[in-house]
Amino acid sequence: MELEDINTVAVLGAGNMGHGIAEVAALAGYDVTMRDIKEEFVQNGYDQIEWSLGKLAEKDQIGEDAADDALDRITPLVDVEQAVGDADIVIEAVPEKMDIKKEVYGEVEEYAPDGAIFATNTSSLSVTELSEVTDRPEQFCGMHFFNPPVRMQLVEVISGAHSSEETLEVVEELAESMDKTPVRVHRDEPGFIVNRILVPLMNEAAWLVHEGESTIAEVDSTTKFGMGLPMGTFELGDQVGNDVSYHVLEYMHEVLGDAYEPCPLLAEKVDEGHLGKKTGKGFYDYEDGPGAEIPTDQQSELVEKRLLASMANEIAKLIDGDVATPDSIDEAVTLGAGFPDGPVKLVDEYGVDELLETLEDAHEETGHDRYAPADYLEDRAGEGGFRESGGDEDAGADFEAIRVEYPGDKVGHVVVDRPHRMNTISNDVLTELSEAVDLLEADDEVRAILLTGEGDRAFSAGADVQSMAAGGGDPLEAVELSKEGQQTFGKLEACDMPVVAGIDGYCLGGGMELATCADIRVASERSELGQPELNLGLIPGWGGTQRLKHIVGEGRAKEIILTAERYDAETMEEYGFVNEVTENDALLERAHELAADLAAGPPIAHRFTKRAMLAGRDDTDAGLELEAAAFGHLMGTEDLMEGLTAFMGDGEPEFEGK
Repeated sequence: MELEDINTVAVLGAGNMGHGIAEVAALAGYDVTMRDIKEEFVQNGYDQIEWSLGKLAEKDQIGEDAADDALDRITPLVDVEQAVGDADIVIEAVPEKMDIKKEVYGEVEEYAPDGAIFATNTSSLSVTELSEVTDRPEQFCGMHFFNPPVRMQLVEVISGAHSSEETLEVVEELAESMDKTPVRVHRDEPGFIVNRILVPLMNEAAWLVHEGESTIAEVDSTTKFGMGLPMGTFELGDQVGNDVSYHVLEYMHEVLGDAYEPCPLLAEKVDEGHLGKKTGKGFYDYEDGPGAEIPTDQQSELVEKRLLASMANEIAKLIDGDVATPDSIDEAVTLGAGFPDGPVKLVDEYGVDELLETLEDAHEETGHDRYAPADYLEDRAGEGGFRESGGDEDAGADFEAIRVEYPGDKVGHVVVDRPHRMNTISNDVLTELSEAVDLLEADDEVRAILLTGEGDRAFSAGADVQSMAAGGGDPLEAVELSKEGQQTFGKLEACDMPVVAGIDGYCLGGGMELATCADIRVASERSELGQPELNLGLIPGWGGTQRLKHIVGEGRAKEIILTAERYDAETMEEYGFVNEVTENDALLERAHELAADLAAGPPIAHRFTKRAMLAGRDDTDAGLELEAAAFGHLMGTEDLMEGLTAFMGDGEPEFEGK
């Protein structure tokens, strides 16, 4: 089966996950049948979808016609045969109990077409075991959405022992067609990626409190305001549901051993019915109390070490077990759990060797298996971390199509170095630019990026159409090229440091799309800017149709793209695209000066400012939520005290990013 063969999606279960998945599929243009065991359950799920679509339309995230069309594509049903009889893929989202899921698949197998794919939305149960209930284990895989599906970007695509590569690829393409980001889980292990990191983390937090080594306030203050995670650990447990965490741990304990023994404190909460927000009480009181009021100033070094050590141990097991790569782990947890940085990056920056020592000391002291270091963790501690740095500050800086320079003032300077081709953007430029962003973000001595083109003729005259056309104009290759450029430019836009684009000469097509990803743009008087793709019968393919409107407004963006005209720097300054126009000979000096000014600023505040603005681009509530969390986090930083002291003394602050 190919993606083009999928027209009808059957969703089994109309609860929070089921109706959310049905809504996402319908918004993507698929006909959807949504089935549950009782009419009232199905109708409630349908009503929730109608409400959600109305909210999306109210916030102008979709049009009213799109909301109505999506709702019309959904058919609520109780009869199993009607629900799955014409389905091309069946996505199961029934309660997280193995016996219930097995019973459902036994019933569905009788009525689903032979070619239909089965995908389970389980968050931790064995995909392999479920697939073996059916007569089509090779057409069976995990497709784990995150709650709420309409907002969360991640979908874990899990390979069972029998899943065919064709099935996995189709399900990944299906997730992409729903505007989600699929991350492959290569081996079927409890918790997959995100829950395998989060649930032991929450369990370790509970053990720290249960054994009297910390308090709930200290744990959550540390995780939220010390480590910069989106929620306190106990706050997260209450949000997810303490029963959910407990049942996942029970399953992990059964399959993986005593390292995953649920903490008695967590078991106690479940026995008392204090499951979190959904019951009004959990570790915090949401009914008669103030909820999760977390102090900003009770960070604990012990808590941070123990929690990071727990993460490091799980990362080692995931990588060594061929479950996921370091990049997949970071991508999954940032998308699925909202971590500001991936867990691999967090533990590497803290120091894997120190975290290994933390585990060894705790294991010797307590004898508990949860502190037994994984063999692979010991191996990586000897190599400096999960991602080798090599110890050479210039490592990775040997590029062909670009240059990375260090002009001082904590500025990393990226130069598109193809003057003979007007600094046009080739596949090599995209690859090396992505590597350069990673290189500079990993360098503690760099706090701002300056982006220019070599020479004074062009910042970048666009895509290297000649070299790209050599591929024969294959539409599928063109789609992949577009996605590669979107991802690379998106990485630049989303990087934690301020980015300044110094524009000198032609800044056209893909070159202007590249400049759009900068935070500040300064241009020389001789510069010419524009998106001329429509003159070639194309459209901007590296994010121009989406990003430009957020800078100049939708009306101006349409004018620039649809007319395909070229504009001088002064006009683009009037339009709000260029922040400043300088004399030709002063361009590089002024661009570096701007980058240096930003590099001298508070790096933590820069990071959170960019993230909040990006998060709020299409969802103001999400941006405001991140802004509030960041504001609280910054209140506990040394940078704030440095800024206040300098302000009161009329001096210049020296921010250290602490």
